This record gives sequence, C-alpha cells and structure tokens, in this order.
Amino acid sequence: MLTLRAFRRFCRDRKGLAAVEFAFILPVMLVLFFGIVEYSTALAARTDVTNIAAIAADLVAQDNAMSGADMTNVYKASTATLFPYNDSPNSSDKSSLTLNIYSIVDNGSSTGKVAWGCTCTAGTCSAITSTTAPTTTPGGGDMIASTYMDPVTKKMPAYGGPGSVILATVSYTYYSPVTKQMISAPITMGDSFYSKPRRVQQITKPTSCSG
Repeated sequence: MLTLRAFRRFCRDRKGLAAVEFAFILPVMLVLFFGIVEYSTALAARTDVTNIAAIAADLVAQDNAMSGADMTNVYKASTATLFPYNDSPNSSDKSSLTLNIYSIVDNGSSTGKVAWGCTCTAGTCSAITSTTAPTTTPGGGDMIASTYMDPVTKKMPAYGGPGSVILATVSYTYYSPVTKQMISAPITMGDSFYSKPRRVQQITKPTSCSG
C-alpha cells in the first residue's frame, strides 16, 4: 500500500519537469543554432567569392596597361575581401584563393584566344601560358554564348576595331571557421566575371605577372 501511494505521489509531482524538458530540447536547439551559423557563414563566403570575381575584373578593366605590382595589388584586395574566413583548419594566414585574369581577343571563330593571362594563388602570381580561352569557369556555365562572344557574329564585340574583354575567374576552398562539425569537409567555391576595358581596346600585358 505504501508503495502504491508513493508511486501516485511520484506521478503527481511536477518538480524538475522544466529541467527534464530542457534537457531533451537543448541538443536540438544547439544543432539548429550552430547549423544556422555554419551555413549562413558559408553562404556569406560564397557571396564574397562572387564579389571578388566582379571586383578583380573591374579593377583590371580600368587600367591602360597592367604591371606585376598591379596584379599583386588586385590579388591582395581579393584576399582581403574574404577576411575573416579561414582557409585551412590549421592556418588563417595563407589564402586558398586562386584568381585568374585573362585578356581575351577574337580569333575569328566561335572561341576567343588569350592575349595574356595571369594566375595568382598563395600570394604568388605567374603567367598563364595557354592561349586557349576558357569555355567554362569554376562557377560553371558556358563562357562563350553568354559573355564575350557576340551571339550573332560569334566574334568579339568591338568598337570600331579589334576589341577585347577581361575575364576574371575565382576558385576558393572554404573551411568552416566555426565548429567544423556541421560542415566538416572543405567546400570548393568558384565564380567568374567579365568586363570591357574602359580606356583602351586592349589592355597591355604586364612584362611580369609578379611584382
């Protein structure tokens, strides 16, 4: 009889109920919180990658002639845009950002050719030796039909003579700077942007891409 009464009192007792409920809900709340933070940060980094492509192409397109120092400055500005996202689990100093700048001219067919190009990664810039214009970019998509080729003539759009466009492509390996639990593996992000030279028909290539 005592055991039955004690059991009934136990069933009616509501002390500590909130604590028990909170203990059940807390793990779910933490997962939702850190999930929102992690994926919001990743989306913000993805937006910055898109902005970098546009900024780099626009900066180069405003010049008459590029130099190695100009390329280095463009790359530094690009990496600064990604701050404060870490580039690797053990380092926040080096950037895994790769920036390619192409000056593309018409080759008389449905594809362009690279007049000159520079690639920058890990703080070092070097020349791109291939003259084949990229038809796809890290961000995906056809770069011929939608960007630098006229859809009718299949040639470079020009104003009164031979023209060119500046194409910037960006590739970035994103590592979560938060818990590294929700997004444990690196994510490769990329995008591209093209811009017409503002002052000249074709920007003079740098004597060296590093400076």
